[in-house]
Amino acid sequence: MDRAEELRLIRLASTGDRIAAGALIRGHQGSLYAYILRLSGRADMAEDVVQEAFVRVLGNLDRFDSRFRFSTWLFTIGRRVYYNLNEKRRPVSDSAVVDAREDTREETNVASSDRALLRDVMQQALMTLPQDQREIIVLFHQHEWPIWLIAEHLNVPEGTVKSHLHRGRLRLRDALNAAKQSGSRVVFEEFKS
Repeated sequence: MDRAEELRLIRLASTGDRIAAGALIRGHQGSLYAYILRLSGRADMAEDVVQEAFVRVLGNLDRFDSRFRFSTWLFTIGRRVYYNLNEKRRPVSDSAVVDAREDTREETNVASSDRALLRDVMQQALMTLPQDQREIIVLFHQHEWPIWLIAEHLNVPEGTVKSHLHRGRLRLRDALNAAKQSGSRVVFEEFKS
């Protein structure tokens, strides 16, 4: 969705237009869910956070400053909701870390099951990273945010973002290599730094 359409939907949604609010949610729900899922490693947590974040966003559209990107504002609210919910829930054991997908589908294609296994291994490797490194890697690589925007979003200097990104990549590479050496059947591509 382009910026002009997004601003039009925000204006309409702030006046109570449910169709515009629905379009705004559909336009950003997937990316917010993916972001929170990668941070938390838990589909149930990501669903709760996304729902609560949109409730807050829709209730406060009059506070949105159109000089900034809507996605940055939304992700900031989602991040705060995640941290608040995370404090209320007890930590999950490593054995229950992640399955971001429904296990109900049948995978007959070997390449498809290898991709699913690679996603699981990647998520488990991400969960070994400290929260700040994990968040920066997800924003930079999965959501393709530039360094300056990540710095603004996290309220840290750009140099800190670069440092966390570098150290996070190294740790992620080590975790993926450990998974590869542990006998995983997935063919890993070299993780680029």
